[in-house]
Amino acid sequence: MARRYALIIIDMLNDFVNGKLKCERALPMIPRMQKLIKSARAAGIPVIYCNDAHLPVDNELKIWGPHAMAGTHEAEVISELKPEKGDYQIPKRTYSSFHETGLDILLRDLYDGQGANTIIVAGLHTHICARHTSADAHFRGYDVVLAEDCCESFTEQDHKAGLEYIKTMYKAELKKADELVAEFEKLKASAKPRPSSA
Repeated sequence: MARRYALIIIDMLNDFVNGKLKCERALPMIPRMQKLIKSARAAGIPVIYCNDAHLPVDNELKIWGPHAMAGTHEAEVISELKPEKGDYQIPKRTYSSFHETGLDILLRDLYDGQGANTIIVAGLHTHICARHTSADAHFRGYDVVLAEDCCESFTEQDHKAGLEYIKTMYKAELKKADELVAEFEKLKASAKPRPSSA
């Protein structure tokens, strides 16, 4: 079966990269993510940003404190990876990009209603939001590819543990950005123009 990809960018937000919950380890991967996103767009692969947009009542704030609050600068995607016309943005209030969001129905409506069947996960954090998003994707029947050098965690231990868990429990493929870009290049010739998001 032909793969119909969607690229999921998770929580590359001001609060996570430069702010209250800053992850220093995220900085080196930004150029790789820029290349990956640009290549996906050129190949007609939907780019979907799944971003924390918390409300004051969210349970997660009991763990991390207030962060990426809906409507604030801190909850915006960093300028280096800013969404463009034709990209999609899905707000989330939990670790999973699927939990009570519009992501699943969006994925199923892509490709003229055929639906995406493979999601590529990139962003923060490997052992938290990438893991929970991968779990919910797997439970819904999507194939999962983890862009392993475009995901990060606060520590190397957490990052490696996240990669191993997602690979083992959800049969995810681990691929580097350059490998994915090479795949996208093969798709580019047959790519249709990307639809504009609503």
